[in-house]
Amino acid sequence: MRTAPVVILTDEERAQLEKYSRGRSVPVRLVQRAKIILMSAENLQNIDIAAQLGIMRRTVARWRSRFAINRIAGIEKDAFRPGRKRKYSNRVVLSIVRKTTQEKPEDATHWSTRSMANAVGVSEATVRRIWKQHGLKPHLTRTFKLSNDPHFAEKLEDVIGLYLNPPEHAIVLSVDEKSQIQALDRTQPGLPLKKGRCGTMTHDYKRNGTTTLFAALNTLDGKVIGTCMERHRHQEWLRFLKQIDKEYTGETAIHLIADNYSTHKHPRVQNWMKSHSRFHIHFTPTSASWLNMVERFFRELTDKQIRRGIFTSISQLREAIDRAIEQHNADPKPYIWTAKASDVLEKVKRARITLDKSSSV
Repeated sequence: MRTAPVVILTDEERAQLEKYSRGRSVPVRLVQRAKIILMSAENLQNIDIAAQLGIMRRTVARWRSRFAINRIAGIEKDAFRPGRKRKYSNRVVLSIVRKTTQEKPEDATHWSTRSMANAVGVSEATVRRIWKQHGLKPHLTRTFKLSNDPHFAEKLEDVIGLYLNPPEHAIVLSVDEKSQIQALDRTQPGLPLKKGRCGTMTHDYKRNGTTTLFAALNTLDGKVIGTCMERHRHQEWLRFLKQIDKEYTGETAIHLIADNYSTHKHPRVQNWMKSHSRFHIHFTPTSASWLNMVERFFRELTDKQIRRGIFTSISQLREAIDRAIEQHNADPKPYIWTAKASDVLEKVKRARITLDKSSSV
C-alpha cells in the first residue's frame, strides 16, 4: 500500500507558501500548489485535499511528492517537456528556405504558404512555422533606390553637416514642393467608426482639382512656412523664395536644402539667388529625397489631413492645409537628424555590393 509522504514545514517555508496562496499577482497554478502543500502539512489525505480544491487526486499526489524531494523549488517550476518530435527533417527546412529565397513559383511572383506546401509536400502550418523561424516574409516587399549621383558623397556630407552642425547666426531651411495634391470627394457618404467596425469610405471618388504646396521647414525650431499655388514652375518657386525673404528679414544668412528639380535651377532662379547673396542653396543627391527633412512633414500632412480627407473644392483643400500648418506651428517640434554621413555612406556601400552580387547572378 502506497502512502503519501509526510510534509513538515519550516517557518520560512510556511511563510512563503502562505504568501503564494494569497498572492493576487501569482500564477493560478502556483497558488493551487501552495494550498496543496499547506493542507498536506495539516496531515490531510490526498483524496480530501483534492475534494476541497476541486482537482484530481493524482494532481495532489504529484505536487506533494515533488515538494518532498525539492521543497519549494519543486513546485515553483514545471517539469521540462520536450514536446512532440517534429515530422520534417533539416533537409526539408533547407529546401523551403532555399526555394523561398532563390526560386519563384511558375504561376506567381512570390510563394504563398499553400503553394510552398504543395511544392515541398508538407502542411501549410509547417511552412508558416519555418518562415517565422527564419524571418521570411515573401508576401512583403519594400522599395529602394540607390543614387547614381557622381557627387553623392560630397552632397551627402554637405546636407548632413547642415543638420548636425549648422552654421552660427544662420537659418537652415529644408524646402520642397508637394505637387498635385488632389481635392477628392467620395461618391457616397461613408459609415462612421463604431465598436467592432472601422470607418468606411467608397473606393471611387470625384476629382475637384489639384494644388501644389510649397513648404520650408526650419530645421532648428520645426516651424513651417507654407503656401499653396496652382502650378509648380520656376515662377511659383521664385514667388516662394520671395515669401521666405520677407518672412526672415534682415541680413541673416539663409541656407536652403532642396532637391534637383529643374525649376530650382532655372536661369531666372539663379539670377535671383545672385542678387540675394544671403541665400545659399544646397542640393541633395539625385534620387535621395529622403535627405530632405521637409519630406517628413509632408508625410505627416498626408497621413493626418489629406489621405482620408473629403474635399468638395480646391479652396476647401487649401483651407485644410493652411489649418494643418497653423496647428503645427502652434507647437512645433523639430525633427532630429542623428545619422552621421560616414554611417550613411557605409550603408550605401554595403547596399551597392549586395546589388552588384544579385545582378551578376
